[in-house]
Amino acid sequence: MENARNLLVVEDDCHIAELLQLHLQDEGFRVTHAADGERGMALLEQGGWDALILDLMLPGIDGLEICRRARNMTRYTPIIMISARSSEVHRVLGLELGADDYLAKPFSMLELVARVKALFRRQEAMGKNLRLDAGLLTLGELQIDPIAREVRLSQQSVDLTPREFDLLFHFARHPGKVFSRLQLLDLVWGYQHDGYEHTVNTHINRLRVKIERDPAAPERILTVWGKGYKFVLPGEHSA
Repeated sequence: MENARNLLVVEDDCHIAELLQLHLQDEGFRVTHAADGERGMALLEQGGWDALILDLMLPGIDGLEICRRARNMTRYTPIIMISARSSEVHRVLGLELGADDYLAKPFSMLELVARVKALFRRQEAMGKNLRLDAGLLTLGELQIDPIAREVRLSQQSVDLTPREFDLLFHFARHPGKVFSRLQLLDLVWGYQHDGYEHTVNTHINRLRVKIERDPAAPERILTVWGKGYKFVLPGEHSA
């Protein structure tokens, strides 16, 4: 298990944590458990984690705050958030704070393991794409640096979340191609799941606010009614 991936599980329910450890270790992962937010945050800050499985409701520092702090760190750690709160508001909030995935309790351990594997598949695919596209990607006034994960528009820096960057980079690498919301979930988020399509809409709306002159009349990320979305350069709106 020399090349086993290191997973940090922050979960205050000892029964759930034990089941997670057993199933993930059976798949060859190294698993470390923290039972409260302070311990989880301290371990996360030590670094070296390939993924974080994070409960939303924790004693001490809660999961949302840990997620916020994780996304301010230099190293990007994939996050799967788990919670007994199954409302759409909490699911969207977790995803918008930077979680890569969200599962509501009770959930299947097999499904969680599958989500973890999907995160790593997507990470590996992105790594290959970055090696292939190591140079700057320039599309008119928009410039994307896939290594530094920076975007500039008209020479001005654009502040994007990690998921917004991934979504924009995917669009920019496939100009003119139409992607459905489910396809974007699969290709950018790393999974398909009915009911999560609103997450794509939310991220596209946020991207438009940041890179369009008029988000209400977008020129770069266009809606193709009944099909999905596509990326074009301003002035190239033909289907």
